[in-house]
Amino acid sequence: MHRSLIASFALYSAALLLTLFTLAPLVWLVLMSISSPNDLTSVPLNWWPTEVDLSRYGHLVDLNNGAGHRFLAALRNSLLTAGGATLIALIVAVPAAYAFSRRGASLALLFVFLATIMMPPITYVLPLYEIFGGLGALNKTTTLIIVYSAMLLPFATWLMKSNIDVLPVEIEQAAFMEGASTAFTLRRVVLPLALPAIAATCMLSFLVAWDEFFYALIFTSDLSAKTLPVAIADFSAGRVTDYGVIASVGVLATLPPAILAICFQRFIVSGLAAGSVKG
Repeated sequence: MHRSLIASFALYSAALLLTLFTLAPLVWLVLMSISSPNDLTSVPLNWWPTEVDLSRYGHLVDLNNGAGHRFLAALRNSLLTAGGATLIALIVAVPAAYAFSRRGASLALLFVFLATIMMPPITYVLPLYEIFGGLGALNKTTTLIIVYSAMLLPFATWLMKSNIDVLPVEIEQAAFMEGASTAFTLRRVVLPLALPAIAATCMLSFLVAWDEFFYALIFTSDLSAKTLPVAIADFSAGRVTDYGVIASVGVLATLPPAILAICFQRFIVSGLAAGSVKG
């Protein structure tokens, strides 16, 4: 479809503004992480570092350093909780989505599931805190995995259902005519076709769990279970705050989800697009 010169200029200008708006905070975070304390506290502010300081990154990956120990422990906890919760949510969400899409499960139940993620998290904190406290399960990564799994399951189920809806049902019917069971059809027919959707759901679920702050703040108290969002807030505690260290932690914290997004980029785009149309 042919666009006028004005329309093309407006489109590319909007895309450029969106790119700048998205990348500017990340670029500034990187610049802060390599700037000296004098550059970060000078008035007027030095937008470009006078000297490059990479020592903070070395301290953060050194177990013998206090900051490094805190960061690596929180990184381990975040990987365990986000990865474990995503895995559990996908294992449950895929057959649940298939039941909603192909087996006539009540959509009212799906809407009830979705309603649970629309409620503010504060409504769940007190009962969950009492339950986990009574079980002696506070300040444990297992507790966060359970909470995150329950939080991710409605979202993952809904996203998987929208993608299974557009898969050709004739292929499944052919498998059933050959005597295949529902479990075999789901495992050997549906899942290979739904791989892009699974990758997209995995990525988005991991990001939600990776960035979660509120439950991690309430249910954890030390480095045995604290995740990165809470640990980053701890770096700002104290009488003197090193903004460069906080920026360095922020940069390193973006690497795991960024690497995951790059690895699954092709599947994510096709998986999200597949669920946007039907027929």
